[in-house]
Amino acid sequence: MSENDQTRSDAGMAAASQEQPKDKAPQRPKARLARGFVDRGPAELAASARMLEKIRETYEFYGFDAVETPFIEYTDALGKFLPDQDRPNEGVFSFQDDDEQWLSLRYDLTAPLARFVAEHFDSLPKPYKSYRAGWVFRNEKPGPGRFRQFMQFDADIVGAASVTADAEVCMMAADTLDALGLAGKYVIKINNRKVLDGVMEAIGIGGEDNAGRRLTVLRAMDKLDKVGVDGVRDLLGKGRMDPSGDFTRGAELTPEAADQVLAVLGAREDSNAATVANMARAFAGTATGREGCAELAEIAGLLSAAGYDDGRVIIDPSVVRGLEYYTGPVFEAELTFEVKDEKGRPVRFGSVGGGGRYDGLVGRFRGEDVPATGFSIGVSRLMAALLAVKSPVVAVEPPMGPVVVLVLDRDRLGDYQAMVGRLRAAGVRAELYMGQAGMQAQVKYADKRGSVCVVIQGSNEKEKGEVTIKDLRLGASIRQIKDRETYLAKQAEAQFAAPEADLVAAVNRVRDRYR
Repeated sequence: MSENDQTRSDAGMAAASQEQPKDKAPQRPKARLARGFVDRGPAELAASARMLEKIRETYEFYGFDAVETPFIEYTDALGKFLPDQDRPNEGVFSFQDDDEQWLSLRYDLTAPLARFVAEHFDSLPKPYKSYRAGWVFRNEKPGPGRFRQFMQFDADIVGAASVTADAEVCMMAADTLDALGLAGKYVIKINNRKVLDGVMEAIGIGGEDNAGRRLTVLRAMDKLDKVGVDGVRDLLGKGRMDPSGDFTRGAELTPEAADQVLAVLGAREDSNAATVANMARAFAGTATGREGCAELAEIAGLLSAAGYDDGRVIIDPSVVRGLEYYTGPVFEAELTFEVKDEKGRPVRFGSVGGGGRYDGLVGRFRGEDVPATGFSIGVSRLMAALLAVKSPVVAVEPPMGPVVVLVLDRDRLGDYQAMVGRLRAAGVRAELYMGQAGMQAQVKYADKRGSVCVVIQGSNEKEKGEVTIKDLRLGASIRQIKDRETYLAKQAEAQFAAPEADLVAAVNRVRDRYR
């Protein structure tokens, strides 16, 4: 290579190196919470735990046993039973595994239970009474009060064909709400899907070909509390224009058919027996409707015999549950007290749970119907209700923070750790400060943890065989004291020395002030 060629080559390499893009700075992920999900802190978790324990106690009192199923199921095991979905499996989080099997996050706790019972059918006692609490997931657009992950607490009876099981579930739901401090603030409503099917047969929209139209009718019936009788009549007919100008297309029933539907909705009387009698008269001509009314009459008798016909559990023909797998009695737990909506208007709190009979769900796996009924509580919504009425069940203080042993001499970590060990052995929640900060920052750390006191032992205390106990809460409160003598007296209480041998007693002396 000539000298000129070498020069050109060197120049070209230099130019090429200049043209190469510089290494980009590494992209840091943005710390952000996914839409439709929430983080929860210690106070909320403590309140939720107390609420769940109350529910659990009631369910176990009724003879239900705990069972747990995984978050993920095979998609075909979940089935096509999403609430009010025109397209099956819409709204489910799904993915394929390495075997190309479709898996989904569970959208409720009932479908996984059906799989569990079918898989272990021969080994389970029948009837099989179980309860489950757990997270469920919906791949739906989130909004105010509408989350993609939320908790449910379910109880189910599988293998009992008698409506005594349905009555039992409703009575248990009432006792659960009583135990949570909601006595007199709720009503458990019962209807029967067979009555609703009888309505559809009577007005000529039975059969698979009319499934979409039936859904429109059921949705119209479900809006009785919101739009009133006239609004429901419009939705059963051509449609309804709401105050905002939005038009909802109706079911296009004839006026005569709409009157029959409204007759059922208007059947409610003061007593359950009278309500059922009205419903029976309205649908004496349909076998399905008569069967549904007979079941409701039996439930009404059981409620009366057990003393639950005092307004806590009622037969209400306006109850419409959207899940397609309900085959008989359906239930709704409604809170009757008022809260303010987003515009400050008073509204009834509304539903916090529901359920019903689903004799066909377990049978999907076995080729034969297996009777089953159950009830599901929406935990997050129920928690909001308990907070609204200031129920003592959730009115809990955040747990007392740990006693923090400060580290003033890093050569004596073993001594400080021994103090922590002594406190823990005595049942005191305690921890060793593990950071690198000085004393003032360590005290601030303990304060953020909710600690009532810290343990201090510097070289002076060590020589005397003592520890200093600093009461953080009292120390913060005395800053407002103007009188010097009072201030000094309180200061002596807020920070005092004690023999190291009396460490546990000295710490408990402070903790007892706040228990």
